[in-house]
Amino acid sequence: MPTSVILPPGGFSIAHWCLLVAALLPLACAYIAKAPGMKHRPGQRGFDNHEPRAWLAQQTGYQARANAAQANSFECLPFFIGALLVAWQLGAPSARVDGLAVAFVVLRIAYIALYVTDRATLRSLAWALALVVNPVSYTHLTLPTILLV
Repeated sequence: MPTSVILPPGGFSIAHWCLLVAALLPLACAYIAKAPGMKHRPGQRGFDNHEPRAWLAQQTGYQARANAAQANSFECLPFFIGALLVAWQLGAPSARVDGLAVAFVVLRIAYIALYVTDRATLRSLAWALALVVNPVSYTHLTLPTILLV
């Protein structure tokens, strides 16, 4: 097992950067959900920082969907972090872990975009594929093998 599994000699791996991006995705969703309300004063039905959850609960359309995408992005983050930690601990090939981490982040970005634009079926497909990428990161199975089971 390599001695520099967690941090490669050259610094952060692609998977490390993907972890950072994945951790920032909920903030991007929050911005999409709240930014339109920031243009108005609280008395003018704008974002109310005194009661942000109540204000968000009243939103509809893409703002409500962006808020739901934010919650889901927080919910999936521990599973992604766990998958990376197990992959690094087991000494999975870094190229494989990097590729799957990129796939996860791309699928999550697609999920958010599809959620905000109300493309429910494609959104669910992106969600499911991102979910499958996690265990593949630290097993010796390949994606086609998982899909055939």
